[in-house]
Amino acid sequence: MKITTLFAALFLFVTASMSAQEISQNALGLRLGDSDGFGAEISYQTALGTSNRAEFDLGWRDSRHFDAFKLTGVYQWVRPLDGNFNWYYGVGGGLGSVDFDHPDPDFDDDNDGLFVFAAGNIGIEYNFDIPLLLSLDFRPELGLVGYDGFDNDFDFDIALGIRYQF
Repeated sequence: MKITTLFAALFLFVTASMSAQEISQNALGLRLGDSDGFGAEISYQTALGTSNRAEFDLGWRDSRHFDAFKLTGVYQWVRPLDGNFNWYYGVGGGLGSVDFDHPDPDFDDDNDGLFVFAAGNIGIEYNFDIPLLLSLDFRPELGLVGYDGFDNDFDFDIALGIRYQF
């Protein structure tokens, strides 16, 4: 009886392991949105386990209203959905720097400089049979320090990601 139970448990474990979606060891590409993520971001993902990874994004903008960069790091948990679809969620934060270009000489330049924020992340991705990964995600960001120059301390960042997996 014990051997039968052991084999049944082993069979269930192997079956569950085989159906789990694997994530790539590394992925590099672009995250394209247009919020305070500053438009296009260079995006890098690295696996930290079989279903966990870290994502790092560098966004920048050189516009007529402000010049800025933003570095974001998010820890993500990846879960299989169906076939090659996964969904993921995570937490993280980042920092950046902004320099407002305002034509009004009375504009308060104290809003320039470093800012720090906390971020959440939720999204869906499709892992092609070729080394291509497409994703759509939502990243709410909460300004902690130095967000004075933006409209408020809370921002929604929605983006489409395209990454090469290796």
